[in-house]
Amino acid sequence: MSAVALRVEDLPHYIYDDYAQWEGKWEILEGIPYAMTPAPVVKHQWLCAKITSQLDALLENCHKCEVLLPVDWQITEDTVVQPDILVVCGENIDGAKLEKAPVIIFEVLSPATSRKDRGIKYRLYENAGVKYYCIVDPETGSVEVYVMQKEKYREANEFNDGYIFFDLGPCQIQFDFKKIFKKFKGEYR
Repeated sequence: MSAVALRVEDLPHYIYDDYAQWEGKWEILEGIPYAMTPAPVVKHQWLCAKITSQLDALLENCHKCEVLLPVDWQITEDTVVQPDILVVCGENIDGAKLEKAPVIIFEVLSPATSRKDRGIKYRLYENAGVKYYCIVDPETGSVEVYVMQKEKYREANEFNDGYIFFDLGPCQIQFDFKKIFKKFKGEYR
């Protein structure tokens, strides 16, 4: 018996309407479903909480920008993502999903998501015009910050402490990376 080669065009191709009917946590990237399991580990959740609380405090007086935890962002008909942490400015966030690019996205890496976050999501976020893409690596205690310039990302820097200035349009904030890693600092040195 001979093996039959599987072709991409033979695979199912899903869109948002399919996705909206599914139970559980999923993303679809260019029509391909990705299960969002297992649940993130404690260090991942702790880092997300620290990033979110700092962003929330920094944006307290900005009435146009909001910090959100994973929500559906429909990039195209066949691509829906749920970034770990995102900042949206001027977007109507009362609906079931976002349709406009966030200004900042933080993704906290895990063994299950590292390749996707550094590969396809990097490309998707760049093509969608996300101004700042921050990849947090819990294993090294560092953050790679990519900044949109002329429709392409350039790596601004890799941080494990220090500050970065985010220009969000309606407001500007100075984010302190030292604050998000201080609990685990001994593990990184």
